[in-house]
Amino acid sequence: MLALACSACVTMTSGQRARAEAITVTARSTVVGCDQPDACAQPSPLHELAGRAFAESTAAAPRHYALMLDRGADAMLARISLIRSATRSVDVQTYIFEEDDAGHLFLDELLAAARRGVRVRLLIDQLSALERVNTLAALAGAHANFSIRIYNPVLRRAHISYPEFLLAATCCWHQLNQRMHTKMLLVDGAVGVTGGRNYADDYFDWSADYNFRDRDVLVAGPVARDMQRNFDAFWTNVRSWPAEQLTDVGRRILDSGVPPLARDDFEQPQRVAAMSRDAADTDLIRTRLADKALPVGVVDYLADLPQKHSEPNPGPATASRGLRELIDSSRSEVLLQTPYLVLSRSAQDLFRGMHRRQQAPRVIVSTSSLASTDSFITYALSYKYKRRYLRDFGFEIHEYKPFPVDAPVDVPATPPVAARQPAIPPGRLFDASSSRRPRDSRLGHDGSVVDRYRNPLQSEYAALAASRRNLERMPLKHPGVRTGLHAKSMVVDDSIAVIGTHNFDPRGDHYNTESAVVIADAAFARELGDSIRRDIAPANSWTIAPRDKAPVFSGLEYSLAKLSERLPIFDLWPVRYATSYEFQPGPDCPLPLPPTDPRFQACYRPVGDFPEVNLGFKSVLTRIFTAFGAGFAPVL
Repeated sequence: MLALACSACVTMTSGQRARAEAITVTARSTVVGCDQPDACAQPSPLHELAGRAFAESTAAAPRHYALMLDRGADAMLARISLIRSATRSVDVQTYIFEEDDAGHLFLDELLAAARRGVRVRLLIDQLSALERVNTLAALAGAHANFSIRIYNPVLRRAHISYPEFLLAATCCWHQLNQRMHTKMLLVDGAVGVTGGRNYADDYFDWSADYNFRDRDVLVAGPVARDMQRNFDAFWTNVRSWPAEQLTDVGRRILDSGVPPLARDDFEQPQRVAAMSRDAADTDLIRTRLADKALPVGVVDYLADLPQKHSEPNPGPATASRGLRELIDSSRSEVLLQTPYLVLSRSAQDLFRGMHRRQQAPRVIVSTSSLASTDSFITYALSYKYKRRYLRDFGFEIHEYKPFPVDAPVDVPATPPVAARQPAIPPGRLFDASSSRRPRDSRLGHDGSVVDRYRNPLQSEYAALAASRRNLERMPLKHPGVRTGLHAKSMVVDDSIAVIGTHNFDPRGDHYNTESAVVIADAAFARELGDSIRRDIAPANSWTIAPRDKAPVFSGLEYSLAKLSERLPIFDLWPVRYATSYEFQPGPDCPLPLPPTDPRFQACYRPVGDFPEVNLGFKSVLTRIFTAFGAGFAPVL
């Protein structure tokens, strides 16, 4: 441990950092392939929305155009079109940036923009940055118009190994947990995209085994200025380090100079080429995306600043506080979607108080099931507090299925998976027609198999990566392309829409920086509400409701379960207050019902606490974390 501590704490001297920076600056190409004032930008109907918005805006009545991006393919297409349309600047802020097909495609587009004269800035959180030091070193010296920085590098390194992670957890636990979860793409300071998506295959329906059901919003107009100021605050903050000044990247540059930007071939080159062609089709961008943008008025950008990590934060930060106020303002209904239903104490107090109102608003929650989640530990805490959520807060909870029948996920676009079996019930989305090498490996240039396993949780919750084996997704009864919920959205009283990065959880309150776009427009709120209601439809989600009462001693059983739930550890009562239900349509049950409806039990059948899960050791671990894991809540 002493040797590990000494090696991990060794950093470059100021002189070494200066030499690494000088080598990097010298290596950067200054060649610009365009001499036009607009940097040879490609016309984009999405970029044109910004011009219209600014032209139609006044100081008293701002105009914006907002486009919800539900589908992964649309979210990718919009980003590429915007990057190609940039005339002055492209700013990217993200939590995760993977070196897979999606990640490399975006890097190609960003570098192409820089080479035609656009200033490109890429800011990535340390714990989920590009996986190879060589890639970071190459990008640092790629072009004079391209800059890359790493946010909050623990131990002043771009990457930390598992032993170094354990050391960092010992010496710097608070810093280790202070992550930049904000996500933004901003073009020319005029049009931006934010929401749940990071830069990796599984956020754009390109993974062969697991894709996130996610959501972004594109907004064009004056609010982009607020987004620009927020990005600049992060970019200039002392926690944002130029890649070449980090110890592992800088030493690589000092040892052998800036390496060429090399990478493996695309795993699915035809798919990448098709996306690139579509992004060049102006008519397609207009009809598929731009024409669907809605004109809206005032748009707010609720976003934390990096100062959130500078001082003790006794209460909710900017984004959390703004979202709390919106929820508290509700008079009729809150439609909430979060993949990880673990609430901070202040959030629990808020919902408990709302439920006690004489006219309590209805609170409908869309969240993950154990079968679909990428974080079974987080689900275990949600499972622990089901009684509290249903009875004390009045939630109506719907848990997303791993194989939703009617979801905006482009399953046919995913590459085929090896060894799929046809024994799937009707309605499951999978492809058993072909096979390929497993997704957890790739072929190197020499033909050797190189391990490339990545589960979403490894990046999304790197602070728990030391327990990697226990963080993999739950095994299911049936194979197929699994879908996991990742969207973070809210509709208040059918009139206010929120799309952002905040999971409405303790991490978002106290550790992660978060952001959200708030649109007070009934038409846009209705569109977002329809999207979330589609996710909670019986074809896509199970409904959580109280289980049938025991025939005898039901009151005693309830009291003992409630007492056990209140224990921070040793919550060992085997029976939970609630379980999962499946809707059974019929002549007497034509439409889904809320659990409070007296006909609910006649129209729904219980399907167990963990439907679709292949019960085994992971289910035991889930129960263990339910019993003993309450202390994990602040960092989950």
